[in-house]
Amino acid sequence: MSYQRYIESIEKLKEKDVYRFLRETISCGKRLTYKGIDYLDFSSNDYLGLSAKIELWNKFVETPGFEKSVFGGGSCSSRLLTGNGISYSKLENLLSGLYKRDAALVFNSGYHANLGILPALVSKNDFVLADKLVHASIIDGLQLSKSKIFRYRHNDMNHLEYFLEKQRKDFDQVFIVTESVFSMDGDTADLKKLVELKNKYNLFLYVDEAHAIGVLGEKGLGLCEKENLTDHIDFIIGTFGKAVASQGAFLVCDSVIRDFLINTTRPLIFTTALPSFSLEWTICSLQHIITMTAEREKLTLLSRYFREQLESLELKTIGDSQIVPLILGENKAVVALSDYLQANHIFVLPVRPPTVPEGTARLRFSINAQMDQDDIDHVIHLLKTR
Repeated sequence: MSYQRYIESIEKLKEKDVYRFLRETISCGKRLTYKGIDYLDFSSNDYLGLSAKIELWNKFVETPGFEKSVFGGGSCSSRLLTGNGISYSKLENLLSGLYKRDAALVFNSGYHANLGILPALVSKNDFVLADKLVHASIIDGLQLSKSKIFRYRHNDMNHLEYFLEKQRKDFDQVFIVTESVFSMDGDTADLKKLVELKNKYNLFLYVDEAHAIGVLGEKGLGLCEKENLTDHIDFIIGTFGKAVASQGAFLVCDSVIRDFLINTTRPLIFTTALPSFSLEWTICSLQHIITMTAEREKLTLLSRYFREQLESLELKTIGDSQIVPLILGENKAVVALSDYLQANHIFVLPVRPPTVPEGTARLRFSINAQMDQDDIDHVIHLLKTR
């Protein structure tokens, strides 16, 4: 037995400037502490700053009957055994009501959801067309499926329709799979066109709203709400671990799909259920998020301002959301810039292959509604004078 090949693999990662390691950090809203030093945090997905709302947490834990109703440690069982407490029903009823859909189903994480839902839904006689830049959890879920899979060029509706025209007739069911806000480029899917293609070719539409929940739409329900398309999207996936500042994920769908997935989705069937404490906090967070219109508007304005300032420095950025990538291309350059900003108390980590394509290494700035224009100006000043 020898560890030599693992040691050599690690050394190769270091040579390519793609070696990763875990950092022990303490996050709270727009601030972060790392090794005892305070930073302005541009790497968190806490887009609304909800994790720093101590008054909301105090309200939650001081709710009458709190201790008796929700504190019980872990659930100690899967949902199909004894882990499916009343908090699950409360949360799923809240979600289906917000989206005005038949049903919702909660999972332990977004990764669990995408890893389990897609293999359960599709068969060997089906065809899945997924955007080239969908999340790794979607890719892994598709690889577990038995269907034919094609990755169309990112947000290229002509490329997508070309394959639909050629091959739709050859399959029982066809699924289009996309994110709404893409996690690394920060741009958005053309949901209106995707719904048009869904209706034209009689297929299913699967949209992962992970980075849109809380951020887009009147109530923060995502791009589907913003575009008034909630009723037209068959499978809406969302997560609680980003703007909602909790844990877990959900699917909004028709009741027949919920019943089917409860019986076929392995990550749900074989996973210990979330504790009631966590589910109750998610309910509290969601009920607050739907009121955070001002924070959503501020987030949009700050993100737009940051992009404009980056472009004024002739730096490459793309997208149109609260995720603002600064694309440098080379791994060494992006690591060096991250280190420079960290030395100046700005915490933004490098994103390198294989997370993004070769030659597109970047800093991924995540804007937080607790930030203000002075915070953005400070970063711009550092980039200008580096």
